[in-house]
Amino acid sequence: MCGLVGYIGKNLSRAPIIKGLSRLEYRGYDSAGFACLNPGDNRLVYVKAQGQLHNLIKQFDQKPIDGHIGIGHTRWSTHGVASQENAHPQFDCYKTLSIAHNGIIENHHMLKEQLMQEGHLFSSQTDTEIVAHLLESLLQIHKKLLPALISLVNQLQGAYALVIILQAYPDQMVVIRKGSPLCIGIGQQEMFVSSDLLAFADITNKVLFLPDQSFALLGKELLELYDFSGAPLLPSIQEVDSAWINVDKNGYEHFMLKEIYEQKGAIYASLAFFRSISHQIWDQVGLTSEQVKNLESIHFLGCGTSWHAARIAQFFFEKICLMPARVMLASEFRYMPFFAEKNSAYIAISQSGETADTLEALRLVNSMHIANIALTNVASSTAVREADGFLLTHAGQEIAVASTKAFATQLAALYWFAHRIALEKGIINLYQFETAQEDILIAAEALENSIEKYKKIIVETYAPYYAQYKKFIFLGRHISYPFAMEAALKLKEISYLFAQCYPAGELKHGPIALIDAETPIFLFSSLDSLVYQKLLSNAQEVKARKGHLVVFAFEGQKELIQLADACFIIPTVNPLLAPLAMTGLMQFFVYHIAKVLDCPIDKPRNLAKSVTVE
Repeated sequence: MCGLVGYIGKNLSRAPIIKGLSRLEYRGYDSAGFACLNPGDNRLVYVKAQGQLHNLIKQFDQKPIDGHIGIGHTRWSTHGVASQENAHPQFDCYKTLSIAHNGIIENHHMLKEQLMQEGHLFSSQTDTEIVAHLLESLLQIHKKLLPALISLVNQLQGAYALVIILQAYPDQMVVIRKGSPLCIGIGQQEMFVSSDLLAFADITNKVLFLPDQSFALLGKELLELYDFSGAPLLPSIQEVDSAWINVDKNGYEHFMLKEIYEQKGAIYASLAFFRSISHQIWDQVGLTSEQVKNLESIHFLGCGTSWHAARIAQFFFEKICLMPARVMLASEFRYMPFFAEKNSAYIAISQSGETADTLEALRLVNSMHIANIALTNVASSTAVREADGFLLTHAGQEIAVASTKAFATQLAALYWFAHRIALEKGIINLYQFETAQEDILIAAEALENSIEKYKKIIVETYAPYYAQYKKFIFLGRHISYPFAMEAALKLKEISYLFAQCYPAGELKHGPIALIDAETPIFLFSSLDSLVYQKLLSNAQEVKARKGHLVVFAFEGQKELIQLADACFIIPTVNPLLAPLAMTGLMQFFVYHIAKVLDCPIDKPRNLAKSVTVE
């Protein structure tokens, strides 16, 4: 969610920190800040700004601060509004120490009351500032840094990543991790810190992924690692192959539009990778062939778009693998009764591999010693490191906050993986497995061709017309219902228009009261003949009440097409891959509605690319 970058070393810190923050801008944020120790007198100096990173950079013209130790942050508001006062870094009473923070301090109310009674004065609404004042208090008690830090981490509750600089310790930087991602890049007489190694990729490939519930003291040639009891830990430094690719829009107006058009290539690349590891797949995902053959159920964990992908994949696994599949919202999972099942496996889905809710759910499954797999787009992510095994999509870097090609490649990956399990269990043969792989490529072609077919009428007619409406109803049935939920989410995310999604069979159980001429109904069809007939009945119910019907249909579905006020006709594919075939056209349509409304499509308000707080 937030971008967090630190530097200590032989060079000045501002340039690498701002460069790192700019690389993490795609995650979304609403304010930014930079603090460092002035080289002449070690005095703490800082600059903060509301809004985008360029607002912060402008302030350096009037206040050109820099130093050999510094921290920078792009904040997505949780506690307190987006403002200069609430931007990070935050400080103690006398501004002698500075903290940048990702995550949430859950017991901040209690700590703030305690600190106010001690006489501390607060200048922000953030939970982060509480940490600065608490450390200030603990340093007065313990006199030395190490015992103060041990006391600090054992008083803080929640998930957090902290980077701290102190006037009293000008040659050291403190980094602390509990739950929230944090890594250290080791250079020549310099250390880099970030919530994402992309911030310093191409500068060093030597990385320490900070263990959970640990803290480190850093200098330009110092790295001391401790657990929360203060016991020294041996740093496990890895060489990571993660180069920064300077992604640009390649002539597209928005990253989202570019990424919509990249979906066919991303699906092809992902499938090529899956084919290349097919014979070693069980080593990759942390299962044995025997475990796979004995699998009796599969469980999915995800949030937002990844949850929708899982809901669609439920149909894949139940139809192809002939086993029950259950899908759970990761944000709810930890607070529900847990029933461990014999011969089951969990698949945690996250584009970034850093989604806090999904990671916490994965950790709960891990604690129960149940087989688990991370499906993600980022090889260096926390999910990959913490799961038993992993399956990587090859979507490439996704910049726009609203997910497009990550969703499409998740569907392709899960469809392929369901068939690979079915092959191992002897449910399908090799010919059927190879046919399934070809079916994915056919669906990817349909995805792209549908955009080209309707591009002109969407841009010139449909987008301007439907942008006039204020509310929408989305309907789907069977496998098209979770896809309809994803379509409604996309419209909400990037256009700020209200969209409610229902299973089409539930229309007559209440939502039918909402149908009027001012509420377009988007209906997503199915290639299952029985489900199609039921959807046709639902469409007739809408038209009987003078509803306005926008239909995503498939070739040959003449009765449904004739009922539509606006219709998109998609080539026939394997019925289970109907959502994948509809994906590009749906995204392209809602993108152009948002464009007509002049919305900030790549960075919608209040949203972040990687949600690293619960």
